[in-house]
Amino acid sequence: MRSRLLIAVAVFISAVAVGQTTPAASPVQAAPATAAQGCGVSAPGASEGFSERNPRYKIEAGDSFDVAFEFAPEFNQTTTVQPDGFITLREIGDVHVTGQTVPELTRTLCDAYGKIMADPSIAVVLKDFEKPYFVAGGQVTHPGKYTLRGDTTLTEAVAMAGGFTTASKHSQVLLFRKVDDKWTEAKVFNVKKMLNAKNLGEDPFLKPGDMFVVPQNTISKISRYLPTSGVNAYMNPAQY
Repeated sequence: MRSRLLIAVAVFISAVAVGQTTPAASPVQAAPATAAQGCGVSAPGASEGFSERNPRYKIEAGDSFDVAFEFAPEFNQTTTVQPDGFITLREIGDVHVTGQTVPELTRTLCDAYGKIMADPSIAVVLKDFEKPYFVAGGQVTHPGKYTLRGDTTLTEAVAMAGGFTTASKHSQVLLFRKVDDKWTEAKVFNVKKMLNAKNLGEDPFLKPGDMFVVPQNTISKISRYLPTSGVNAYMNPAQY
C-alpha cells in the first residue's frame, strides 16, 4: 500500500514538472508593412555588402528623373535636382535628395506621398545624370576626361588616352581615388613592370571619378592620403 502511494506521488510530481516546462504557444504577429515595402523597395540593410562591392549611383545636383505613380497617374511628374540638393514635388513641396541612391530616393518619395495617399506605388527612372568618368593626366598622348564604360583597368585607361609619351615615367603611375570631400587616396603602380612581365594580375580596375597621372620625373615618395585640394598640383591645367 505504501509503495503504491509513493508511485502515485512520483507520477503527480512528474506531471507538474512537465506542465511547468512546456511553454505556452504565443500568437504569431505579422510585421507591420512600411512605406518602402509598399513601394516594392527592400528594407534598409537588405543588400549590405553588395552595395559595398558594387556601389550604386548617388543623386547629384542637376540630375533629372521621372516619378511615375502606378495607381495615381495624375501625380506623374519629371523633376530636376536644384543646386541646393532639393526637388519640388507636386502637392508635397521641397524634399532634399542629393546623395541618395535610386532605391533610397524611392523610399523618400514613398514616405513623402504616404502622408497624403494610402500605400503609394512609385517608380523612379533617371533621365539625365552625371555619366561615370575618369581623368587621365601627365605624360599621355591625349590627357583629359573620359567616359568610364564597364570594367576598365588602369592599363586600358592609358590606352584610351593614347598611350604613354616618350617622356613618361610609366614605372610610377599615380592613381588618385577620392575617399571623401576632404581626402583622396593615392597609390603608385609600376605599369612598365606589368607590361614587360605580361602579367596584369595587379592591374587595378578604375572607379568613377578616379584620376591617374603619368609623371615625367621619378617620384620617390608620396603620402597615401592627402588633401583633395592638393591633388590638382599633380595635374597640368594648361593641357585642358
